[in-house]
Amino acid sequence: MHDRIISIGALARHPLWPMDTTRPPRLGHATTTLILDGDLALLVDPGLPGQVLGQRLLERAGMEPADISHVFLTSFQADTCRALPLFENAEWIISEQERETVGTPLAMTLRRELDAEGPGSEIVRELELQVAMLARSSAAPDKLSRSVSLFPLPGMTPGTCGLLLAYPSRTTLITGDAVATTEHLDQGKVLEGAHDIEQARESFAEAVEVADVIIPGRDNMLINPTKRPF
Repeated sequence: MHDRIISIGALARHPLWPMDTTRPPRLGHATTTLILDGDLALLVDPGLPGQVLGQRLLERAGMEPADISHVFLTSFQADTCRALPLFENAEWIISEQERETVGTPLAMTLRRELDAEGPGSEIVRELELQVAMLARSSAAPDKLSRSVSLFPLPGMTPGTCGLLLAYPSRTTLITGDAVATTEHLDQGKVLEGAHDIEQARESFAEAVEVADVIIPGRDNMLINPTKRPF
């Protein structure tokens, strides 16, 4: 098995960078990770626009979108799935809880916007795209390969779910927004705006307890500071 960061994510505004809160927001996007394990070519959270992510995939792994067999979303939001349509030949998967809890509110929001704005507006087109992407996505199995397993981390969204990569000498955990950045890890904080703040804190603590290496939602790969041998 092998994993590689394809794109390091970013928050639109980083609440733990004091000067950042006064500047215009950026395009928020999730960290995108590639996992290769036997026949599995799994891309996690393709949050950049498709053209940009396609180039990053080629630069970082020498692969084309058609080479990806599965795309996994740690949560369903624009920051994790902008490039999803680029991977038309792949199977799109997401935790069953996230799929079930997101679907109904998303459809209701689309219905309200259709009534208010009418068909063809920018927000309606975006919502229609999200509904179509979610409808095509299926519930992920508990194990995606011999060494890759789902690791539920609810709280930021109802069904936020990471992936546990079991290497012989270490455990790597892709956390999505359950652990957002190195500052959040160092300060023991979860992102603002969690669906369930107490559940998010419990998931954060569980991630820190289990993982030797953390791939956070909006940052580069991190060594768990509680597991460092120095």
